[in-house]
Amino acid sequence: MLSILNLIRWKNLVMIIIAQVLIKYALFEPYAPITVLDTTHFILLVLTTLCIAAAGNIINDIYDVDTDLVNKPDQVVIGKQISESFAYILFFTLNIIGVLLGLYLSHSIGESSFFSIFVIISILLYVYASYLKGTVLIGNLLISFLVAMSIIIVGVFDILPAAVPQIRDTQIIFLQIAGVYALFAFLINLVREIIKDIQDVDGDYKAGMNTLPIAIGRERANKIAFALSMLPIGALIYVIVTFLYTNLIVVGYFLCFVIAPLLYCTIKMFSAEHKSHYTHLSMMYKIILGLGLVSLVLLPLLLK
Repeated sequence: MLSILNLIRWKNLVMIIIAQVLIKYALFEPYAPITVLDTTHFILLVLTTLCIAAAGNIINDIYDVDTDLVNKPDQVVIGKQISESFAYILFFTLNIIGVLLGLYLSHSIGESSFFSIFVIISILLYVYASYLKGTVLIGNLLISFLVAMSIIIVGVFDILPAAVPQIRDTQIIFLQIAGVYALFAFLINLVREIIKDIQDVDGDYKAGMNTLPIAIGRERANKIAFALSMLPIGALIYVIVTFLYTNLIVVGYFLCFVIAPLLYCTIKMFSAEHKSHYTHLSMMYKIILGLGLVSLVLLPLLLK
């Protein structure tokens, strides 16, 4: 069981659960005029997302066996703890369950066309693992977009179907707030993906991949990650100065728990050289993403 949990990367799945629960119950449920998903249907949305994300993690590990044997041999699951054939069975099973749940959910809320979202995401995760992961930046951008989609999809199913003309403007505001958090997740994950490529450059090179650090060199890739890391910092400072400056508690949270760690990572990235440095930075960015999402619990201070 532990090997299966590691294969589906349960910690990342927990992050998805936390993000979707916060978007639903800290943002939409208390403040949006109308929401579509009751508790049962929201759970179905979460389960659908988890199944497809878990399947994506499995196919990613299947295609990454050779590189992982070089980059992180102690963490390889397929071929050591679980056979490749069983991993494929899990991949197809989770995908089928996720797509069927998505079909039922879309039909239940009267938006059958939304079902295509899950099919497209499932296909994109396979294409990413089988081909795009080894390309310059395209794979990084795609997986970062899909991470952002795990947040915005709650709004697509919970808010968008209820955007009737009388309250459309208000509903769109809440979608935009969710979109801001999705953009934050996109930027943080994009920087983290480049850092992971630098961290795993040796194994990726031996596997014949053409990731950013392989194409332009580790030092130049590091500079690009450094430049990109400034974007969420600048965006957050703009949001604080423009919208949040009157609430000292909220400002203090973002300064101490989001901007300060981002500045720390940016400074550390400038001097990073060894694999252990990039491993540390990758973990820090994952923590920062979590801390950014947790700020949703502070919304009562802003919307009261």
